[in-house]
Amino acid sequence: MIFSRFEWMMAGRYLRARRQEGFISVIALFSLLGIMLGVGTLIVVMAVMNGFRAELLGRILGLNGHLMVQSFERGLDDHERLMGELKRLDGITYVQPVVDGQVMATANGAATGARVRGLAPDDLRKQSLVARRIVQGDLADFGGEDAVVVGDRMARTLGLKIGDRITLISPQTTATVFGTVPRLQAYRVVATFDIGMFEYDSAFVFMPLAQAQIYFRLGEKVSGIEVMLKDGNAAPQKRLEIAQALNNRYSIYDWQQANAQFFNALQVERSVMFLILSLIILVAAFNIISSLIMLVKDKGRDIAILRTMGATRGSVMRVFFLSGAAVGVIGTVLGCAAGYAFAANIESIRRWLESTFLVELFPAQVYFLTRLPAKVEVMEVVQVVAMALALSILATIYPSWRAARLDPVEALRYE
Repeated sequence: MIFSRFEWMMAGRYLRARRQEGFISVIALFSLLGIMLGVGTLIVVMAVMNGFRAELLGRILGLNGHLMVQSFERGLDDHERLMGELKRLDGITYVQPVVDGQVMATANGAATGARVRGLAPDDLRKQSLVARRIVQGDLADFGGEDAVVVGDRMARTLGLKIGDRITLISPQTTATVFGTVPRLQAYRVVATFDIGMFEYDSAFVFMPLAQAQIYFRLGEKVSGIEVMLKDGNAAPQKRLEIAQALNNRYSIYDWQQANAQFFNALQVERSVMFLILSLIILVAAFNIISSLIMLVKDKGRDIAILRTMGATRGSVMRVFFLSGAAVGVIGTVLGCAAGYAFAANIESIRRWLESTFLVELFPAQVYFLTRLPAKVEVMEVVQVVAMALALSILATIYPSWRAARLDPVEALRYE
């Protein structure tokens, strides 16, 4: 056994300071609270960052493929043959042709920017992210010459209901006897969706592929072919393989390239937050050092008596080591429990704070999502706990060494 019963007893006695040692006890309490706050905050922040990334990634890939194959010119005119070639490659789950374009959407005297996405009706119904989040209407009506599906937030902005018409204004112009005018076309809203991502719910308009080709004057062409992979993380490697298989005749980019700036910024923010919040634990560790040094100074007479009674330097060092380490261990355990509980209920806490103080803490326009996500990663919790314990243990070494080196003669000289 590394620590004897006597050492455990003395360490516990020093942790339960009496009235004249109250100031030292207060410092130790603040050290414990500092470590608990640092560990708990780190776990919550990392969980929220992980939740952000997972939610955004799930929604981005729920509406976009892992890879997009496009022509170096405007539109793909041989997409049927190209889709056949892609389906024969390993690691690809399915492919679908798409038409993309920016328009202005108007209805009931209101207007907003929109992104039209042309998909075959069956392909849209296969997208579970949209199919499961239909608010009004039915995807079974998606088809024909004038049917569109719009985001629920766009529908509310424009005052649209099922069966109402939305007018799409294309930047492509049409020549008339009065000059060139923007292209306008009215479509019937057959369904609305709410996937929980503000950017998509407020701007996306799904249109049948054939009608999108007509609207954007692509003829038989499409904007590109979306490719879904079995492993989305292998997209960069798969992109190179597909490019070689297609003899580099097409422009191919993956989801990581398309969203590189956003996810890189999220990663940088996550790393900086981890570094800054780690300083809380570091400050608490310094408090452990100061409280232990004061405890050693206050207990100089006790140490001298223990040494004269036969206690070794190692035994004295272990007593004060246990006293300081106990603060770090208890603070880390409490912080871990508090952080996990807070992260698990963070959305409920956010709603309570907003309803109590009548403030909007999480605007969807800024954070893209309509709810505050949190995803606790076990390995990250282990890293935070290990860091807190390591700093706490390191903080006890010097004061414990000073206690062990105390000379009993000098300590009792003036007693």
